[in-house]
Amino acid sequence: MHVARTGAQLREQMQHWREPDSRIAFVPTMGNLHAGHLQLVRHAKAVAGRVVVSIFVNPMQFGPQEDFARYPKTLEADQAALMDVDADLLFLPDVAELYPDGVGQTTVVEVPGLNAILEGEHRPTHFNGVTTVVAKLFNQVQPDIAVFGEKDYQQLLLIRRMVADLCMPIRIDSVATVREPDGLAMSSRNSYLAGADRMIAAQLYQTLLDVQGILLSGERDFAGIEQAALLQLAEAGFTADYVSIRRASDLARPGPGDSELVALAAAVAGRTRLIDNIRISTV
Repeated sequence: MHVARTGAQLREQMQHWREPDSRIAFVPTMGNLHAGHLQLVRHAKAVAGRVVVSIFVNPMQFGPQEDFARYPKTLEADQAALMDVDADLLFLPDVAELYPDGVGQTTVVEVPGLNAILEGEHRPTHFNGVTTVVAKLFNQVQPDIAVFGEKDYQQLLLIRRMVADLCMPIRIDSVATVREPDGLAMSSRNSYLAGADRMIAAQLYQTLLDVQGILLSGERDFAGIEQAALLQLAEAGFTADYVSIRRASDLARPGPGDSELVALAAAVAGRTRLIDNIRISTV
């Protein structure tokens, strides 16, 4: 596996891979890789001849009271895991490589509307940081395909909108959420969970399953279902930010005729904030 730390090193290696009949797939990550990340790489290997993975903990997507300084870093283990799944190149830029004039002076890529709801309400600067850094990475790697997990469902839709709006010739593939045996969605932040908090955490997905069951039974009082789910999370020991039922295509509030839905939730167990979602087809 090749390792590049600068855009110049990345381009030097990749110029040998750009052939008319070959495709390059890209998996952007913040490291501390788990089985969910590796599933993204396996998908990328299945759809492209070469796979590039980046590890970059992006300061721009963290709020002032969030966990940027303590975000888990496991580079040696990450490199070994990527070699096991046959990634072709690991891109390891530093902050100066992606933000040459500093984070506060960079051009910002904003996806209006989608960036301000749900997660955007609770983390107002988060998605501008995500779309800005992903646009920078796309420009550096210039992939044919980029692969994202469905656990960050709102992020996935924002990236798809950004690519369409900016006419980027990149196909966005998504991969289903990988879960622990008790249903907890795999996340790098799960390493913060311990003891009782870890037991509580599994109830987030169970609550979403319960929402799914109620919707599949024919109930359409979306506000009532959301409130019941918030109460269920509180009784389990969470401090919940939201449970919201939305139209799957664009995260708008669903109307009477909408049958493709997604239920999304964010809640804190102990000191660890978790997000999850579940797609629901009521056809």
